[in-house]
Amino acid sequence: MTDTTSMKHQTPLTSGDFTAADEPFALFDAWLNEAIKSEPNDPNAMALATVDPDGLPDVRMVLMKGFDTEGFVFYSHIASQKGRELAANPKAALLFHWKSLRRQVRIRGNVTPVTDTEADAYFATRPKQAQIGAWASKQSEALESRFAFEQAIAKVAARHVIGEVPRPPGWSGWRITPSRIEFWHDRPFRLHDRIEFRRDAAGQPWSKTRMYP
Repeated sequence: MTDTTSMKHQTPLTSGDFTAADEPFALFDAWLNEAIKSEPNDPNAMALATVDPDGLPDVRMVLMKGFDTEGFVFYSHIASQKGRELAANPKAALLFHWKSLRRQVRIRGNVTPVTDTEADAYFATRPKQAQIGAWASKQSEALESRFAFEQAIAKVAARHVIGEVPRPPGWSGWRITPSRIEFWHDRPFRLHDRIEFRRDAAGQPWSKTRMYP
């Protein structure tokens, strides 16, 4: 699994030849690296869409914390609303929008939990205050006041003044393994470029289609 600086071993593709790409991951890598240089903050931010038990869509912004040819990874609380929805219906859609580049990437696919080893390794890289916050937050539950949250943070911090903060048992990550990836690039007069990659299952070859804007 790569970090958000992505797959350095790939030969970068330039923005001018993206429609000639024959597979999506190297192209995504190239676009992400350009976004890292041009976006004012969080080039790894992505909208994550899930559905609730009634079929009503939910969407929120999360941060991609790694990707490779197996999929796109993010982390959160398992008992959060998105965690519960993914447990009940392990499918999701992602959207990256890089306004500085006038580009977006849409991703759809199945979702699987990351391993405990992966979750432990990523959690260990988080700033200590963020680790403490993960223990103190009951994500998506009602909070009576900001002061109550600050008290919970202080109690956790007091327990971990010295030493490492372990990963909470209710905090982990998910991997979205894509079956469709669409690249969209703005062009004048709404004559945009759109390329969609599809495959039937992970490990299968990709097909590519140019789409009307």
